Amino acid sequence: MKTDKNTIIGFVLLGILFFVFFWYTSKQTNALQERDAFVKDSTEKAIAARKPAVDTVAMRLDSLRRDSLTKVTDAGDFETASTGTESLVTVENPLMKVIFTNKGGVVKSVVLKKFNQMDSTPVILSGGPHDQLGYNINTSPNHAVLTSNLFFSAPVITKNADGSQIITYTLHGSAGQSISHQFKIPSNDYFMDWNILLNGADKLLTQNSLNLQWGVEMHQQQLSHTYEVQQSRLCFFDKDGYDYSSAMSGTTKDFEIPVDWVSFKQQFFNSTILSKNKFASGKAEMTLLPDTTAELFKATANLKVQVPASTVATIPMQLYYGPNNYDLLKKYNNGMENIVDLGSGIFSFVKYINRYFIMPVFNFLASFIGNYGWVIALLTLLIRLVTSPLTYKSYLSGAKMRVMKPELDALKAKFGDNQQGYAMEQMKLFREAGVNPLGGCVPALLQIPIFFALYSYFSSNIDLRGQSFLWAKDLSSYDVVAHLPFSIPMGFGDHISLFTLTAVITSFMISLYNINMTPQQSNPAMKYMPYFFPFILLFVFNRLPSALTWYYTVSNIITLGIQFVIQNYIIDHDKILAKIDQKRKTPKVKSKFQERYEQMMATQQKMKELKGGKNK
Repeated sequence: MKTDKNTIIGFVLLGILFFVFFWYTSKQTNALQERDAFVKDSTEKAIAARKPAVDTVAMRLDSLRRDSLTKVTDAGDFETASTGTESLVTVENPLMKVIFTNKGGVVKSVVLKKFNQMDSTPVILSGGPHDQLGYNINTSPNHAVLTSNLFFSAPVITKNADGSQIITYTLHGSAGQSISHQFKIPSNDYFMDWNILLNGADKLLTQNSLNLQWGVEMHQQQLSHTYEVQQSRLCFFDKDGYDYSSAMSGTTKDFEIPVDWVSFKQQFFNSTILSKNKFASGKAEMTLLPDTTAELFKATANLKVQVPASTVATIPMQLYYGPNNYDLLKKYNNGMENIVDLGSGIFSFVKYINRYFIMPVFNFLASFIGNYGWVIALLTLLIRLVTSPLTYKSYLSGAKMRVMKPELDALKAKFGDNQQGYAMEQMKLFREAGVNPLGGCVPALLQIPIFFALYSYFSSNIDLRGQSFLWAKDLSSYDVVAHLPFSIPMGFGDHISLFTLTAVITSFMISLYNINMTPQQSNPAMKYMPYFFPFILLFVFNRLPSALTWYYTVSNIITLGIQFVIQNYIIDHDKILAKIDQKRKTPKVKSKFQERYEQMMATQQKMKELKGGKNK
């Protein structure tokens, strides 16, 4: 026992010694590493201090010299245009200010005078550091260069009698070639002509193809980055007509057949390039950028224009930097009005409701009412008046159902859990009384296309942009009554919209009213659905334009008023009951559907009874 005790004590002491040893060794090692690091750092600093500062400058100059030599080599016959100083020229009309640059001889940026950004400065389309507009030319054997890297001569500006202006940039090669970029800025429009004139086209272009490279940085123009991204698209027009690709998470489109134009579309503005001779093929891409930046997308397009085989060639194109205004774009007669999303996807049919009803009525009301909020209210009232006959039939059907509630309750008590038997007797009761149980669904179904028509219209109507109403500063975006210190998921965001709250509260009031006026539901899901729907609206509506939530609020208020008037002053329940009793006395003719339905239910009932007998 004594030996064991001494052994244990020895092992403990040995362990302590090992621990102390490793701790001390580790401490010494760390101290040594720190000293070595200090010596190394001091040495490097001393060496760096002894190095002449000119080394860094020399390296940078050497890099620039090599880059310059590469540019000169690539420029070939256009060597004198490979270097220069960028100079800007501004040409403007009442709608826009176009800034041109001699580097590439193209548009650098476009300022829209009639529209402001969130900070109240004018909207700027294009003009980012990565924007590009140019094409490759052959400058010498085995060398080519982008025109956007060459410096054109000083521009010549000509003013025409109709108020339009022409600005021309020219580039001359040592072998007699020349390139001219001629832009025509209209007197009062956004669509500018761009003609490329090539002298020596057979040598400048490979296989008579002009490969255009176009790049645009799309700036955020609206309050909600997320919603503006959802409304952005890559649009184009070919022999099959207008088409688009949603850019919510970025998109790429290959053009395998000729296209007339390609457009990068935001919620209210677009940048479009059009070829009067069509783009033979190409590819376009929109890359989604992080929401921490002021940019939405980096958009690029590589488009090929086939040029007739000739020494001298003119390539006519057009550029559009401007608003998504339906009437404005429609006058160009090239399908660009479809860029304005008045209805797409499975609800593409609602664009006809917008084009031939909503839009004309809205514009008519706006012609003599100054505030768009009241225009929306009157439009809502008019829509409800037009649909009021169906609404009346819906409430009449509901009143008949309420009159028959005692008989339905009696049937339910009689059949208990026998749902098939109850359903058969219920259909029989409805047929005898002349009641259509689905009669109340028609107005609800009608509201679906109307809602999506107005959703598309209010989300794309640029006239609403910047228009205030009550507490909303911009009817084209959500209103903010309170900012949250955090973001709620499921689309709610970091703010509270008061118009969303009014829409949800009035929807909840309608649900409560309908619950009180509707026979009790045995299905729990149907019983609680009226409460669940307004809660869902809270998350769906909070990011939507306040024009839409204001419409929904007004529509709900009108609905409550119509329900109250019809139920209390128009519908007479005693007369309804009398008509039902009279209807029961008249001979009934079953429809083929009713006969087949009753036969099916009877068959199922017999099978259930037989199955129950066998189980016994």
